[in-house]
Amino acid sequence: MLTSVQKEILQSLINLYRKAEGKSIKGEEIAEIMSRNPGTIRNQMQSLRSLGLVKGVPGPRGGYKPTIEAYHTLNITDISKETQVPIFKGGKELKDITVAKIEFTSIPHPGECEAAIKAIGNIKRIDLGDRIRIGPTPVNKLIVNGVVVGRDDMDNILLLDTTGIRSIPKKKVIEVASKDLITLKPTLSIREAAKVLSTRDIEGAPVIGDGKIMGILTLSDITRALAEDKENLKVTEIMSDQIITVEEDVMISEAIDIMNKNNIGRLIVTDGKGAPKGIVTRTDLLDKIASPK
Repeated sequence: MLTSVQKEILQSLINLYRKAEGKSIKGEEIAEIMSRNPGTIRNQMQSLRSLGLVKGVPGPRGGYKPTIEAYHTLNITDISKETQVPIFKGGKELKDITVAKIEFTSIPHPGECEAAIKAIGNIKRIDLGDRIRIGPTPVNKLIVNGVVVGRDDMDNILLLDTTGIRSIPKKKVIEVASKDLITLKPTLSIREAAKVLSTRDIEGAPVIGDGKIMGILTLSDITRALAEDKENLKVTEIMSDQIITVEEDVMISEAIDIMNKNNIGRLIVTDGKGAPKGIVTRTDLLDKIASPK
């Protein structure tokens, strides 16, 4: 039976190890995030090693790594990047935190449902009263919204008073895309492009030349260019040419995965030949999920 300090050390090690992408973790790193003496951590690590929960790595770049048994002991799964379940706070994804398990602790009726969220990562950035969104989950594409009413740092558990539980509709992305596609000509200046985006109240638009997608320009690109005194450049000189598109028959859930993996907020929707048919934003998708119909 682990002590509360040992459980917290093991949880901190797993959190740091996941963030370090396989590199060993030094005791000083664990001590820093736990606000404890490094000597205390080293002493406890000897016990955890004897229990088969921690593996020591020798050498100047050495440290500690959790064993598979460590994950089993804390009742969490060693999650790969492909199966990570994101957590959002204030509409922004919290990096380096993922959900290992969701347990609905009480369901008296839809308006009063609590969920215990087992997380991997540093949950200390999440405070009581924060509104968060979890998901989508990999299999049933579940999304859970709620308010944090409890936080257990030792077991890395958030207690959530849920305000909504939905699964992503099985609809194609073209069904929620804006088909009135606003585009930018490659000959436009940055100021001219900024006026188009501002007038149409949009965050970004594709740059189209000769019927082909050349790139995409966002307000962030424009703001960065103006800050660097590049206002006389053309849109083609500051646009992103890393274009990520989806075909019109792609499902909403897949489009969300593509956005999350590429850390983008919009996708160009094309037909089978690559011609632009519309644009879909993260807001479009979330609105569709939130809609009861």
